[in-house]
Amino acid sequence: MSAADVIALWRAHLADNRRRSPHTVRAYVAAAERLMAAQNLADWQAVARIEAHHLRVHLAARRTSGLGNASTARELSALKAFIAFARRQAGDPDPAAPRMRGPRLKKGLPRPVTPDEAVNLTEMVGALSGEDWIGARDRAVLLLMYGSGLRIAEALSLTGRDAIMGEVLLVTGKGGKQRVVPVLPVIREAVAEYVQQCPWPLSTMEPLFRGAKGGPLAPGMVQKAMAQARRALGLPDTATPHALRHSFATHLLSAGADLRSLQELLGHASLGSTQIYTRVDAASLLENYRKAHPRG
Repeated sequence: MSAADVIALWRAHLADNRRRSPHTVRAYVAAAERLMAAQNLADWQAVARIEAHHLRVHLAARRTSGLGNASTARELSALKAFIAFARRQAGDPDPAAPRMRGPRLKKGLPRPVTPDEAVNLTEMVGALSGEDWIGARDRAVLLLMYGSGLRIAEALSLTGRDAIMGEVLLVTGKGGKQRVVPVLPVIREAVAEYVQQCPWPLSTMEPLFRGAKGGPLAPGMVQKAMAQARRALGLPDTATPHALRHSFATHLLSAGADLRSLQELLGHASLGSTQIYTRVDAASLLENYRKAHPRG
């Protein structure tokens, strides 16, 4: 078995067995390739012999090239998963990954936008677009993120069969996990307007949202449209497409939604991922209190 065979099997395991997202597969495979090249590893047995001190040396070298704490932590997670997989492939009686802690990370809170800002952003992307159908497209995508809590990849994975939307939508999220999300009338109307104006045929199995030349719409184009809109509205750089999903969660929680329901709507694997929004809501409450209180 060659190093290329090792990498090919690792990629297939991530994509087919673990059903990781394409972005995660690329990142985990790249981390494995760097480790194998740096340590001159050629088979599963060699990878399986990697211990914590080898990883420390490897990551120290990576940090000299400017790798930050967050990136180092992600790379360590990828490498530990790779080594654990290698040990299982090599028949190691103890297939656990090397015990090693990554750098401490200060968890930042999501930065949601206000309901008015969210609405203004969706309207502005339409106003700034050079073509009406593209403006309608971008508005529909952003409304799905704000009104239904979709990730950008989830919105762009919708197909022509989703063109006529009802009150709910079946969404496939991370790891192939499916969930049902509500679709507000304003979202249905925005999608219908886009479908009516789209110059490309929207067949059942093809992407619903199309790029200017008819191919699948790339996330970067949505992000670019959002950046233009936030600049026009004078909003901070934190007003990204993903901030609309954060806003969806924060505003629902503020309106009384319980965490379990919110977890289902967001498609979080664990409740811990959802609980961060309680901190967001508390932070927003404190900020409003400070602004409004005469002694604030």
